[in-house]
Amino acid sequence: MVDTLFIVLQVLLAAIGVYQFTLSLFGIYRKKEKKVYEPQKSFAVLVAAHNEEAVIGALVENLKALDYPREMYDVFVICDNCTDGTADIVREHGVYACERHNPHQRGKGHAIEWMLKKLWEMPRQYDAVVMLDADNLVSKDFLTEMNNDLCSGARVIQGYIDTKNPEDSWITAAYGVTYWYCNRLWQLSRKNLNMANFLGGTGMCFESKLLKEMGWGATSLVEDLEFTARCVKNGINPVLNYNARVFDEKPLTFKASARQRLRWMQGHFTVARRYFFPLLWQSIKERNLAKFDMALYTITVYTVLVTFLMTAFMWVDAAFFNGPNVATFFQYLPEWVPVVSLVLSCAVFVLALILEGVKSWRIYVSLITFPVFLLSWWPITFYAFFTQNNKVWSHTEHTRVVRLEEMQGKQV
Repeated sequence: MVDTLFIVLQVLLAAIGVYQFTLSLFGIYRKKEKKVYEPQKSFAVLVAAHNEEAVIGALVENLKALDYPREMYDVFVICDNCTDGTADIVREHGVYACERHNPHQRGKGHAIEWMLKKLWEMPRQYDAVVMLDADNLVSKDFLTEMNNDLCSGARVIQGYIDTKNPEDSWITAAYGVTYWYCNRLWQLSRKNLNMANFLGGTGMCFESKLLKEMGWGATSLVEDLEFTARCVKNGINPVLNYNARVFDEKPLTFKASARQRLRWMQGHFTVARRYFFPLLWQSIKERNLAKFDMALYTITVYTVLVTFLMTAFMWVDAAFFNGPNVATFFQYLPEWVPVVSLVLSCAVFVLALILEGVKSWRIYVSLITFPVFLLSWWPITFYAFFTQNNKVWSHTEHTRVVRLEEMQGKQV
């Protein structure tokens, strides 16, 4: 019975792995043809901030200097339960400081819900809403690129999430490698196949009409994944804009990183419970690959958990019971198959760095410790499974002030 269960689970995990690897190959090439439009769309740029006085000034300066007609966008900083000088700094920079005080509903999802209600009541209405985090910087053509996609018919757009501080520590380097890989071999591959892209929590743009029709409603710990699932379920595929860059600050220490990723995994379990089966049934009924792909993505957290549990079982079996005492799928395959699988799994990260033009030797050296970062997802996901009902938002403190000129003057 145990042997059969192990083999079935390993076959399923292997099938998902082959599927994801095959999809990633479609991200190797990049289409460059794109229609450019004159500025037509107006934007409300929402910035979620909680005690961000150290970094909010740099972002507001960045947003005020975008290569887009200034009269066609406004910046609204949501000062959510702030106890520092965030709101004062925002007002000093001449943009809207929207102060919210609700200690019972904390977190970005609730803050955005609150802000959108206020936005719809304002005399001026905007064609689209952009959402950013307080520690971000964006490329000067960010709104120009969003305008191009909106004029081309896109309703939900995800910008290219880059890393602001990839060389600060081995943890930030690991985040950098992860995001370069995901942008190129996950996101771009799906864009090339006209499938749904995944929202990343920042650098997002939404057609206002769509938000009014659907409502926000994404108040879980992973509001981005939750809204992505809702969009795909309703037949709306978010699209990636590869040129619109948003630079996100990553945690410097393993402890801060683990706390952030724990929150992500806790929220991921919630989304998986709500959306996996509805998306799966719809994908089968409609023969819709985008919905099938989204259903698989929602249960990534469970594939990580199952992989960890099976691996831990085999390690314990080998260490204390003279294992292996259970059958494995790989014992029925040629010996070279696991070796090739491992090599290809490692090679895709190197390939992503090369395709993205990463030149820093420090980043390539960081690949030595990168497996530690990847393996650390296992215990984090395991702990998240037993604490998934914890809905308390854990804030990541940001103190690293970087301006766009520094990013442009430094090639990673």
